[in-house]
Amino acid sequence: MPVGTRPEIVKLAPVVDGLRGAGHGVHVLATGQHHDEVMAGGVFTDLGLVPDERWTLTGDEAFRVGTMLTGAFRSVADHRPDAVLVLGDTYTVPLFALAARRFGVPVIHLEAGLRSFNPTSMEEVDRRVAAATAALHLAPTALAARFLADEGVADDRVRIVGNPVLDVLRARGVTRRPPEDRDGIVVTAHRAGNVDDPARLARVVAIVRRLAEEVGPVVFPVHPRTRSRLDAAGATDVLDHPAIRLLPPAPFPEMVDLVAGARAVVTDSGGLQEEAAWCGVPVVVLRRSTPRWEGVLDRTSVLAGLDVDRAVRAAAAFCAPAAQARVAGVPCPYGDGHTAERVVRLLGDPAAVGRLALAEPDLVHWTPA
Repeated sequence: MPVGTRPEIVKLAPVVDGLRGAGHGVHVLATGQHHDEVMAGGVFTDLGLVPDERWTLTGDEAFRVGTMLTGAFRSVADHRPDAVLVLGDTYTVPLFALAARRFGVPVIHLEAGLRSFNPTSMEEVDRRVAAATAALHLAPTALAARFLADEGVADDRVRIVGNPVLDVLRARGVTRRPPEDRDGIVVTAHRAGNVDDPARLARVVAIVRRLAEEVGPVVFPVHPRTRSRLDAAGATDVLDHPAIRLLPPAPFPEMVDLVAGARAVVTDSGGLQEEAAWCGVPVVVLRRSTPRWEGVLDRTSVLAGLDVDRAVRAAAAFCAPAAQARVAGVPCPYGDGHTAERVVRLLGDPAAVGRLALAEPDLVHWTPA
């Protein structure tokens, strides 16, 4: 089971624990895609997940991706597992999916069916590669399952299981705080499309500054990528404001505590949309599309892109008492905190396991309609 980034580590930890507890042999491989110790190193310790194998990636993006693909081929060839379970939409997913299929090993895709419909998104490409290679698609929601059906994935290869990040929150006793006990805005921004371009980064900075001036105090845990871009652009001084608190990347438990105690989250992160929904906290999404449409449909999140006025207005509207009460009363649409249990039951079901087998179809006598 390869894990590449901090969100993958968090989400797969309860699944690994559940599978091992049920007697399944699980080989956990940390691919090193999040090589920054601040972003990934401490998460293994926080969640009690000890990788069986850890890679260290060096060089530029092309070299790291090539190294991962080479390692994926060698790992699957050496271990010959019964299946490779991947989660999400980072480089780790398609690279291991391709390696698995090369050696005839079935792929199980957890968090399957998410679609942003953004053709410029590398994550969207990764999701579609996973869909094309997976033998079993574990969708978090009914909407994700519907997207898979629309793409022609057979119903008997799709199961709705929820999102395992919520298992972690439930196990840690994270509950919804009364709106009157919350304060301030939590902001995060890390996506290359938002922070690598100086003009777009300037809009992120403007949003943070105006939130502090017009809505309320802002806590901004700064991703390493974002920190380097802010420093290079000389933009950090603009965020020097008494109502803005810049933090280093927060360990997972501290980040969850920040989210649970906020009146709103303003972010380009996908995982924070799920965690905020569990906590009943509204989200302003700094993207023009999202693979997590359930929050948009529930009106607990709003797509703002990097439109400064729209983002600030949406955050202000969400911070009004009536909106706080409404969002706090909407059930989390991404799962109930029992995903790992469903995955364990499913992989213990001989009928489900039987569907993992790959076989060449006999189309000798087939003719197109």
